[in-house]
Amino acid sequence: QVQVVESGGGLVQAGGSLRLSCAASERTFSRYTMGWFRQAPGKEREFVAAISGSGINLLYIDTVKGRFTISIDNAKNTVALQMNSLKPEDTAVYYCAASSRGPSSNPTGYAYWGQGTQVTVSS
Repeated sequence: QVQVVESGGGLVQAGGSLRLSCAASERTFSRYTMGWFRQAPGKEREFVAAISGSGINLLYIDTVKGRFTISIDNAKNTVALQMNSLKPEDTAVYYCAASSRGPSSNPTGYAYWGQGTQVTVSS
């Protein structure tokens, strides 16, 4: 059982930046793909970004490319999502998830989920 805990959400003005962090309990962290998803009120959960345990394979949704960067620190069992140039439409609860498979945008491939952290971008 892998436990993941997100942190770093908050309120920011449009154009600003936030850095989300996700800590995982699994000592063999490098064996897992880590992903970030988000869910806005009244909408379905949406894939944002994913990274393989090696840090080599990355995947982003088109709407965040060039603005968001996912990175992994295997020594600390953490994955970060640096979010720059934030827009009001980025407002959502952001979830970190772990998968034993390769990077994917399909949430069903992720077996372990955090509780989420709120990101609010004001216009």
